[in-house]
Amino acid sequence: MMEYDIKKGVKGLIFDLDGTLADTMPFHFDGWKKACRKYGAHIDNAFLRKHTGSPGWMIAEEIIKSSNLKGSVTVEQIMNEKIEEFYKVQHLVQPIGPVVNIVKKYYKKLPMAVGTGGHREAVERTLELTGLRKYFDIIVTANDVENFKPHPETFLKCADLMNVEPQFIEVFEDGDLGIEAARLAGMIATDVRTWYKSDW
Repeated sequence: MMEYDIKKGVKGLIFDLDGTLADTMPFHFDGWKKACRKYGAHIDNAFLRKHTGSPGWMIAEEIIKSSNLKGSVTVEQIMNEKIEEFYKVQHLVQPIGPVVNIVKKYYKKLPMAVGTGGHREAVERTLELTGLRKYFDIIVTANDVENFKPHPETFLKCADLMNVEPQFIEVFEDGDLGIEAARLAGMIATDVRTWYKSDW
């Protein structure tokens, strides 16, 4: 892909993490599938794609509902199993080149933030393992908001911390929920899904 230039008039950048800055999705999907197999639930990639950007406990709730497992397994059990599986392979996660190039290009030139539906511990670990932690002072995770994507709270909180008006912010996203959240926040949404090839 050719070098990307941010949209005209943009004064701040927000990046989703999973599937945008870091190619974590195949590993997350694998973790969910293993957790589901253990508890007798059935999910496919289409189900997971639909929930990209949601925090883990919401996905676990949906799995229990769609597999009629209410009463036989808890949200915590599925989530903990999934996180354990993800942590086993997290060191294999690679940064997504075309998006990281934008981060490096505008580092120290524009305020930047990570706005993600991931949990703080997993998010911090992914950023460390991919060498991206040093680029971001502002990181808003599922632990920091009441309402999750497609609600705009994650991105509005980033804007607040960056001290930039929402209409001057460009958001980089790979999930429908996140793109919707950026639009609802009054920001410019850029879909990075065509920028790279992932295995999911």
